[in-house]
Amino acid sequence: MDQSVEAMGAISARMQEAWNRGDATAFAADFAEDAEFVAFEGTVLKGRDAIVAFHQPLFDTALRGSRLVDGRVVFARVVGPDWGVVHYRVGVVMPGEDTPLPSRDSMQLLAVRWRDDGWQAVALQNSRVISMDYQLALDALASAPEG
Repeated sequence: MDQSVEAMGAISARMQEAWNRGDATAFAADFAEDAEFVAFEGTVLKGRDAIVAFHQPLFDTALRGSRLVDGRVVFARVVGPDWGVVHYRVGVVMPGEDTPLPSRDSMQLLAVRWRDDGWQAVALQNSRVISMDYQLALDALASAPEG
């Protein structure tokens, strides 16, 4: 099998394709059985089955018809024997929209391990990409007195 950094980066491309089909099982297929997944809002999922169980209801309802676009590997590298990291960025287009809003830009950092003749994601942190100015504006809005 292919132990290249390109093969590591292909995990994210397959996840993107599965998301665009609304297929949580395929979305989670490259995760190890005992993988940990941190969703963008902080939910921690433990195990491939939990990743599927979390995503499929979203794909069937609120995220039905959403698409991940403009996905790109920022970097992928081997960091030790049978271990690597992948940083992936992607835009999110919601149903009825044509272009991704910058406020929905996401990045994922994956820890991958070579197991059973293939790379498997053992951990993923998914986060929104926002500027410091945007964060400060959100903080000001959250701390403003109501009324």
